[in-house]
Amino acid sequence: MDLVSNNCIIKLILCIFVIGAGCTSVEKKIYVHLNYTFPCVRLLNATHQIGCQSSLSGNVGVLHLVESEENLDWVLGSGPNPPYMVILEQPLFTRSIMMKLKNGSSRVAGVAVVAANTNPAEGVSPHTACPNENTGVYSESYDPTMAHCNVTLWNPFGSGLSYEEFDFPIFSLKDDNDTQLIRQCYMDHNRRVNSSAPQYPLCAMQLYSHMSAVTDTATCMRRNDINFSITPEMVCDPLGDSNVWAATRPLNSTAKGHKTGESVVIAAARLDSRSFFFDVAPGAQSAASGFITLLAAAHALRTITQEAPPNRTILYTFFQGETFDYIGSSRMVYDMENQQFVVDLDNVHSVLEVGQVGLRADSRLWLHSDPVSRRNSSVDNEVKMFIENLQSSLTGLNVTLSEPAFSQPLPPSSFQRFLRSRPIPGVVMEDHPSAFSNRFYESMYDNAEYLNVSYPQNMTQEEKLEFATETAKALAEVATVVARALYKQAGGEQSQLNSINADAQIVTQMLYSFLVQSNNTWLQQMVPSDLANHLKNTPTNFYVGVSQQSSEPTSLVRHLLANLTGSVVNVTQDDCQKQREDEKDSESKHIYTYTWVQGAAPPNSTEREGFCVRSTVHISKAESPAFDLREFNSKDYSTWTESRWKTIKGRVFLVASHELEMLTLGVGVGVLLTSLLLTYFVSSKADILFSSQREPTNATY
Repeated sequence: MDLVSNNCIIKLILCIFVIGAGCTSVEKKIYVHLNYTFPCVRLLNATHQIGCQSSLSGNVGVLHLVESEENLDWVLGSGPNPPYMVILEQPLFTRSIMMKLKNGSSRVAGVAVVAANTNPAEGVSPHTACPNENTGVYSESYDPTMAHCNVTLWNPFGSGLSYEEFDFPIFSLKDDNDTQLIRQCYMDHNRRVNSSAPQYPLCAMQLYSHMSAVTDTATCMRRNDINFSITPEMVCDPLGDSNVWAATRPLNSTAKGHKTGESVVIAAARLDSRSFFFDVAPGAQSAASGFITLLAAAHALRTITQEAPPNRTILYTFFQGETFDYIGSSRMVYDMENQQFVVDLDNVHSVLEVGQVGLRADSRLWLHSDPVSRRNSSVDNEVKMFIENLQSSLTGLNVTLSEPAFSQPLPPSSFQRFLRSRPIPGVVMEDHPSAFSNRFYESMYDNAEYLNVSYPQNMTQEEKLEFATETAKALAEVATVVARALYKQAGGEQSQLNSINADAQIVTQMLYSFLVQSNNTWLQQMVPSDLANHLKNTPTNFYVGVSQQSSEPTSLVRHLLANLTGSVVNVTQDDCQKQREDEKDSESKHIYTYTWVQGAAPPNSTEREGFCVRSTVHISKAESPAFDLREFNSKDYSTWTESRWKTIKGRVFLVASHELEMLTLGVGVGVLLTSLLLTYFVSSKADILFSSQREPTNATY
């Protein structure tokens, strides 16, 4: 190519670069992107889909701030500029309003809910009124009088909104600068003046949350199996994670099935929660109060079970995915039935489950048992003895234990999945005699504020970790009761009970770590360095997630349980990470788990002093057996899946009238045609326009 051609190419590249940079700048001037958005996403099960989604290109609508339920008429009927993007303050995010918007969805582009910074005074629960009613033990075949919450409606505030399907996106927005900008944009451009329609330009919002999966789990799993390319695109994933368990005496984890002569007392709690919005599941009362209590009880039993071991083994189990039809507990029972767990159901002596225990009134807790299995005299006698052991654990504590005054089924609990297999003696400990005392069950307001985990102003993080709240003290007393009762139930001596006491300081630190922020100095020294890098400055999200990745609560509970029940061993980092005591040790890895944690940094030093923790903590699969059995229409096991998506985002901008948009389009098309004609003319006359006289070949200088 000649010099002229090279210059033209260089200039063309420079023009493209300048235009691209200019486009980015223009895009920033047109759109204001929203931060801290939490979408409602699509979930599917054996029969249907729930949740929300946008179109592939995102939903666009003119902003309208709904100030009361009466204002919906503008959105659903009289407003002249549909579709509308509805802005709702949290008190108006009710089933009544949302169902009206759903039924008028042709005029609704989406909903943005402004989350309040403080909890509402009235109860709010988007979960169902009868949680997990179809997958617990109470069915028409077990006892029809107790099925479907016929006796006790456990969650009276439950609206069922989380289990509805919406064909438009719904986002939660943090009440911060973004929401102030949205309100101001609405007031400046969209608010009616003297009942007259606002004039263009109008403030609009675009929400992206297109979901890949549709219909139900069977459909999306079938689409997952269709391979048209080397890298097939998955459309959904099963919900699931891992259960965490540990035993007071080592059990060989490679020897599955029945253990002759082994008898275990299962101490259980759930790890997960949810709310209407993805990644917002604080679960303070519904999940954290129970598993923090059990962790503190396990810590209280560490020394006594080594110095004066009881006859039976205590098996601490933390179940994942219980919100979605008991994923974790049903999987453990399935594995026990099929000789795939470290013990089987014949080894299970009894079960104590710690449920919601953070809101006890008058220092009272309630002991729930199953009236159907107790019709068997041997089961009834064991349950009575278990309750006696619990009652004998109250010495010196400000705790009262009672049984409900009338015969009723168990509250929603993991123990129900064991009873589906066989009658096992067991007790579920709760802070309510009948309906939940939790007014925010499975909602975004089941948080630290609700459990009254708060601190005086101007406290540093270190001071907060040392400050024992009243909630921490109360849960420590509950943990003491649980620890003593477990020890007695496992065959321990009554004389040892008063020496078993939970540490309120440990409970304080766990409450802060899970309900305020996991990124703190106490937790940093108890986890490996790779996990420490992922600790957050926000409360833990207790949503179970999908089975391909471990959730934050599972990882944290796993390492906390190891530190609270295990012991420090003097081995090198290399041997610790290779699961051995030394180079010749090939057996310990089948009994113990070794974890190298980063430890604390000495004063005036940045280098941490890591150490190795040996424990009996293990994880097991917490994914529904329905996916192993390929029974995607199962009525016995959870079939919940989560749709995949590509983009989740929202942005605000000014939109012109339809007429102006058409005019702009027409002018643009005209300019395009004119430029094409001009280009054709210049190209056809190029020899004349760009000719240059060549010098003779024999020219010399």
